[in-house]
Amino acid sequence: MIDFFTNYIWLIPFYGLLGAILSLPWAFGFIRRTGPRPAAYINIFMTVLSFIHDSIVYSHIWQKPAQSIVFPWFSLADLDLSFTIEISPVSVGALQLVTGISLLAQLFALGYMEKDWALARFFGMMGFFEAALGGLALSDSLLLSYGLLELLTLSTYLLVGFWYAQPLVVTAARDAFLTKRVGDILLLMGIVALSSDGAGLSFSQLQNWAETSPLPPFTITLIGLALIAGPIGKCAQFPLNLWLDEGMEGPNPASIMRNSIVVSAGAFVLIKLAPVFLLSPVVVNTLIVIGGITAIGGSLIALAQIDLKRTLCHSTSAYLGLVFIAVGLGHVDIAFLILFSHGIGKALLFMSAGSIILTTSGQNITELGGIWSKMPATTLAYMTGSAGIIALLPLGMLMTFSRWFNGSLNVSWWLLTILLIVNTVNAVNFTRVFRLVFLGKPQPKTRRAPEVPWQMAVPMVSLTILALLAPIAPIKYSLWLSSTAPILNNDTIVVNYGLPLIFLSGVVGCLIGAFIPLRRGWNRPIEKSIRVIQDLLAYDFYLDKIYQFTVVAFVSNLAKFTTWFDRYIIDGVVNLVSLVTIFSGSALKYNTSGQSQFYILTIIIGVSLLMWCILSGQWGNIINY
Repeated sequence: MIDFFTNYIWLIPFYGLLGAILSLPWAFGFIRRTGPRPAAYINIFMTVLSFIHDSIVYSHIWQKPAQSIVFPWFSLADLDLSFTIEISPVSVGALQLVTGISLLAQLFALGYMEKDWALARFFGMMGFFEAALGGLALSDSLLLSYGLLELLTLSTYLLVGFWYAQPLVVTAARDAFLTKRVGDILLLMGIVALSSDGAGLSFSQLQNWAETSPLPPFTITLIGLALIAGPIGKCAQFPLNLWLDEGMEGPNPASIMRNSIVVSAGAFVLIKLAPVFLLSPVVVNTLIVIGGITAIGGSLIALAQIDLKRTLCHSTSAYLGLVFIAVGLGHVDIAFLILFSHGIGKALLFMSAGSIILTTSGQNITELGGIWSKMPATTLAYMTGSAGIIALLPLGMLMTFSRWFNGSLNVSWWLLTILLIVNTVNAVNFTRVFRLVFLGKPQPKTRRAPEVPWQMAVPMVSLTILALLAPIAPIKYSLWLSSTAPILNNDTIVVNYGLPLIFLSGVVGCLIGAFIPLRRGWNRPIEKSIRVIQDLLAYDFYLDKIYQFTVVAFVSNLAKFTTWFDRYIIDGVVNLVSLVTIFSGSALKYNTSGQSQFYILTIIIGVSLLMWCILSGQWGNIINY
C-alpha cells in the first residue's frame, strides 16, 4: 500500500488543482444559495489529503536513495523532452513544507477572509498556487520547473490583484508580473542554450554534465548569468526586488505563502542549478555580490518602513540574499536549511501581522500599540517567528548557522561580517516593530483589540508550537544536497567565534531596538541628514525613480520613436503610393473618349517619345565616336 502512495506521489499537486477546479461554480456565481464557504472547505479538504499522502511517503522513503519517475512527452531525432519527478527526502520534505504551510494559510484565511464576497475565488487561486508549488518541489526536469515557475508568476498576478477594484492593487499586480517576466525570459534563454549544448533537461543529470562540460568559459558564463535571472526575479533580489514590496497589496493569507514558500521556490531551483553556476567564477561572484547587496540593502530598507507587512517583506529579500551567497560558495545544504528555517519563521510573522490587521483594521505601525496583553497568541507568534529568524533562540536559523560554522565548510571573515550586519539590523527592525505594535500605551485603533477567532488562532498557535519544539525533536537528519564532500575550513578563528558572534549580534540588535527613540507617524526628524537617510531607505533607495529615468524612459522613448517612424515614414510611403495611384488613375480617365483616332494618336505619340529617348542616347554615342 505504501508503494502505491510512493509511485503515485505525482498526484499530490493535482489535489490542489482539482480543488481549484471544483471551486469554479462558486467563484463564477453559478451556485449562490450555499454561499462561498463550500469552495473553501473543498480546497482545505484537498490540502489535507495532500499533506496526509505526502506524510506517508516521507516516513517511508526517509534515508533512502532517490528515485525518479519519467513521463515521456516529446521525442524527435536527438530531441527528447520528458517530465521527470524526483522522489527523495529533500523533494518530499519540500513538498511537505508546501502542503503544511498551505494548509495553515488556508485555515487562517477562513477567518481572515470570512466577510469577503470573493471567498470562493480566493480559495480557488490558493489551490492553483499550491498545485504549482507542489509540482515544483517534486520536479526534476528543468523544462517542467520552468513551466511551473510561469504558473507561479500567473498566480502571483492573480493573488496580488485580488482586490482589483483598487487602482493601487492593479498597478502592484502589473508591476509584480512584469518584473518577474524579465527574469523568466532570461531563464528561458538559458534553458534553451543549456539544452542545445548537450546538457540534459534533468537536474540530476547536471552534476555529471558539469564534470565533463565541453563548453568554453565565456559560453558557460553567459548561460549561468541567464539561469540566475529567473531566481533573481522570483526571490525578489536586487535589482528585481521591488515587486515583493508591491505584492503586499494582496490578501494577507496569500502573503503568508508568498513570503515563506513562493520566494523559496525560485531559490529551490537555484539550488538545483548549482553545478552549472560553479563552473564559472563570474557567475559565482555575481551570486555572492547580488546576495550581499540584497541582504544588507533589504535589511536597511525594512528599518524605515511603517507599513506592518512591508516591514517584514523586505527581510524576506534579505534572507533570500543569504541563500544566493550560500549557493555561490557551493554550500547548497546550508542554502536549503536557510529556506526551511526562514519559511517557518516568516509564516509565523505574517500570521501575526494578519491577526493585527484584521483586529485593528490598520497596518500602520505608528498608529498601533499596547496589543500584547489583548492578543497573547498573536504576540507569542510574533516573538517566536522573529526570534527564530534572527537566531536569538535555539530555533531554526541558529541551527542553520551552527552547521555553517562547525568547521566543515570554508567560511571567511567577509561572510561572517555580512551575517552579523544582516542579523543585527533585522533584530533592530523586529524589536522596533514589537515596541510600536505590542508595547506602549493602547492607541485609538488598539483600545478594543480582542484576540482573533479560532480559525486564525489554531493555525497560528500550532505553527508556534511546532517552531518551539523543532529543536528538541529526536530526529537525526542529514540534508546534504551536494554529491561532493564538504570543503574543510582553514580559518579556525572564524569557526570558533562565528556562531557566538552571530548569537551576540541578535542580542545586541534587540538591545538597540529596545532603546532607540521611536517616532509616531506625525513626527519627522529635525536633522536634515537624518531625514535624507530616512527617505532614502523608506523609498527603497529610490530604485523606482532610477528605473523611471533609465529603463522606463528608454522603453518609452523608443516606443515614441517607433510610433513616429511608423506614422510618418512607413505610413507616409504607403499613403504616397496610394495618392500617386489615385491621381494617375484620375488623370488617365480623361483619355478614355471612345474615339479610335484619339487612341491611335496616343499610341503614335507614345511610340515617338520612346524612340526619341532611345535614339537620343544612340545619337550621342555616334557623335562621340
